[in-house]
Amino acid sequence: MRRLPAALAALGIVALGLVGCSASASTAAGCPRPMPSSSAAIDLVHVSGSTDVAPTVDVNAPLNVDQTQWQDLTTGGGTTVTQPNQLVVLDVTLVNGQTGQRTVSTNYDGDLSRPAPLSQWEALFPTLGTALQCATEGSRVVVTLPPDAVDLANAGNIGISPGQSAVLVIDLRKVYLPAADGALQYNDAHGLPTVVRAADGRPGIIIPDGDAPTQQVVQVLKKGDGQTVQSGDSVRVQVTQVNWNTRKVTNTTWDSTAQSVDLSSTSLPPGFSDALVGQTVGSQILLVTPAGGGADSATVTVFDIVGIDVPASPQPTP
Repeated sequence: MRRLPAALAALGIVALGLVGCSASASTAAGCPRPMPSSSAAIDLVHVSGSTDVAPTVDVNAPLNVDQTQWQDLTTGGGTTVTQPNQLVVLDVTLVNGQTGQRTVSTNYDGDLSRPAPLSQWEALFPTLGTALQCATEGSRVVVTLPPDAVDLANAGNIGISPGQSAVLVIDLRKVYLPAADGALQYNDAHGLPTVVRAADGRPGIIIPDGDAPTQQVVQVLKKGDGQTVQSGDSVRVQVTQVNWNTRKVTNTTWDSTAQSVDLSSTSLPPGFSDALVGQTVGSQILLVTPAGGGADSATVTVFDIVGIDVPASPQPTP
């Protein structure tokens, strides 16, 4: 079996050998799906089969393209891809454009427990972010890639030689929110921090003058309409923490990817479970944790709840 690059292996991709177009265009609210300047090469690719399983991909080989082209074969109604570090779960089939042979594929086993940032996939296929911009969860997308749109360091490991084009068929199984997208809520913020937001949703925390509260405070700043967080869940959150006294950021996930918080853990930081259990995906939560327990200052934490992890299915006993 061909040795695969670590990034692909970590996502459950396995080497195969041989295998899988209809058309539509998706427009998510506030995010019009860009279309390539040309899609002539797509007419040379035919994809068939249910979106629940690996597709059959027939290519009029040899296929040679000089720019990335894409087309939505089916359009889902779920969360929209808008950011390069957004967490996604993809099933992918890769076909060599020169030979028409399938070279690698994910497992298509329904496992949603291994999200990865879209930027990790872009390390292998640099134009993939453009091809998936504003695509939605539940969609199937076919993408034709010119030779320079496959990472040269890993091309040989995934069955693509220098100078060869490739075809990707992508099923967007799960897409996490990039930031809380819920409705703004009114709160009495007297004596409490104020939260402002950048265009990408990143919060900025403004600490007021005066002493911090001596009791824990939880406020819903945005109310999402997604799934409710349960006590045993592993919830994905973007986190910003600020020290009340110094007004400095002490922890943030916004420069990387949302972190998974296991709410069944007995070692969670104070207040995390109180702040998150019972909230909904898409919500933004303010938590003020008073000084104590070794901390000499209150801590202000803002959580953006961007999704709930799906646990891995238990493996059958031999």
